[in-house]
Amino acid sequence: MGYWYYLLTYLVFDVVYTMILVPYETLVPEMTDDFKQKTKFSGARIALAQLSAILAAFLPGILLSHFDKDNAISFFYSSLVFSVICATVLTLVYFFTWERPREEMSAASLQAEKERQSLTLGQSLKLLSVELSSTLRIRIFRQHLGMYLGGYIAQDVFNAVFTYYVVFVLMQSPTVASNLMGTMAILQLLAVIGMIPLCIRFGPAPSYRLVVCLFGLAAMSYGLLYYSGLHDMFSLLLLISALAGLGRGGINYVPWNTYIYIADVDEVITAQRREGIFAGIMTLTRKASQAGAVMLVGVVLQLSGFVSWQSVQAPGVSHTILMVLSVGTVCVPALGFLVSLRFKLNLQTHQTLREETLKMRETGRPVPERITPKARQVVEMLSGMSYESLWGNNNIGYLNRHKQPAHSATQVTQH
Repeated sequence: MGYWYYLLTYLVFDVVYTMILVPYETLVPEMTDDFKQKTKFSGARIALAQLSAILAAFLPGILLSHFDKDNAISFFYSSLVFSVICATVLTLVYFFTWERPREEMSAASLQAEKERQSLTLGQSLKLLSVELSSTLRIRIFRQHLGMYLGGYIAQDVFNAVFTYYVVFVLMQSPTVASNLMGTMAILQLLAVIGMIPLCIRFGPAPSYRLVVCLFGLAAMSYGLLYYSGLHDMFSLLLLISALAGLGRGGINYVPWNTYIYIADVDEVITAQRREGIFAGIMTLTRKASQAGAVMLVGVVLQLSGFVSWQSVQAPGVSHTILMVLSVGTVCVPALGFLVSLRFKLNLQTHQTLREETLKMRETGRPVPERITPKARQVVEMLSGMSYESLWGNNNIGYLNRHKQPAHSATQVTQH
């Protein structure tokens, strides 16, 4: 087939994939309100994602070597295997997951659902615009995005230059780079499993800081390995890659584990469950940041004199690759590290939040006479708003857009 056939096929696939991905990401917060159970569900989900990454790294090579890489049928068999696996696991997701029962939905959620059904196309697009932009008014979600993008952009930069580092800086073969990436993938799986009890015990923010430090240490070690003249020692290279894998596994896990609690904070603010809106904005920002990061790395390498088809590069290229790998992948997660210092959601604060949410579900409004000073402080800290402004008493979201703006918790305290 021609170029346009393959381009159209790829674009259709990407659209359908996104249509699956966004509701799929909402399932964990839909399935349970329990902090520990959410953490375990999220851990199982991401651990299997890491397992699939290992499978995707090694299985095509096995099939291509068996059927011959110059034979087109080998690519067909490779894609066929992954298509069958994909269809199988999606079928399992369909049969073994569930949504929040309607009787547990708040009156505001039911009203929002009813209102959406009567909207025209233009009104629906306006609703989407208002809902997506309203997520950025939730303080804890902005903090979460900072941690999420800090870790993931760093990995995008790392992935964009790591093979170049191995081939053009260390002067090793692409096979070595592939083996090191495979080692990282295995350690990422182990890290995700280890992060489940860690997040339950210490909370998402301290766990995030730990894995960011591990990944940053590994990134800087790649530079030290070269400048110390020890880059021929494969065992050291393997050890640093294992450390990078542990950090990357944690970075993959913590933000998506944290995301499942954001809708709980949003519910106490808007009186609605809006998991899909948050999943949508995360997917949107992720795709945009990934494209931007990879493009920026390409521009920097090109300006340094890098030529992709040449086996030997200009002298300045290796130093540019080292700078991007060792400095670029440290600066971005450092911003996420700083943001995490202000992120206070954990097992204890989430439990308090859920208790107060249940009270508001029962009464349909904030209940100042039934809340303790300590619980009030926790709820206001997580929501960033005064207690009286919660449960839809604000103009956040499409349903509440005509109401009075909320007072922040800081404003109320000062007053």
